[in-house]
Amino acid sequence: MKPQFLFLLLLLVLGSPTLALPNVIIQSCYDGDTCTTNSGEKIRLACIDTSELRGSRADPIPAKAARDFLNGLVAGEEVAIRRITKDRYGRTVAEISVDDVNIQQRLVEKGLARVYKRYADQCSWSR
Repeated sequence: MKPQFLFLLLLLVLGSPTLALPNVIIQSCYDGDTCTTNSGEKIRLACIDTSELRGSRADPIPAKAARDFLNGLVAGEEVAIRRITKDRYGRTVAEISVDDVNIQQRLVEKGLARVYKRYADQCSWSR
């Protein structure tokens, strides 16, 4: 067996779980659960919900805290993305991670987001 093949095989078997996922660069995040890539793709973070910035259900203080924390983690960064589906607004519903850290799970752990029970089955960590 060639050394290059063996190395690739070991990397696939022992490497990080996000190794095989595609990457995108996040331009910015509009709120605590919606980001835009540098190519213009709108990403709705799967399995979580955060406070709204605007509208009848707006709660701007926690909404801005979630948005600012999320931007601090991913804006301008390359992230691994696991695309799940499209939502009714045409956004890509996906999980994103940086250095094997699941961003949605991190937001929940920090108390800035909650698991969206209706869609929790889309993410193994939120079930």
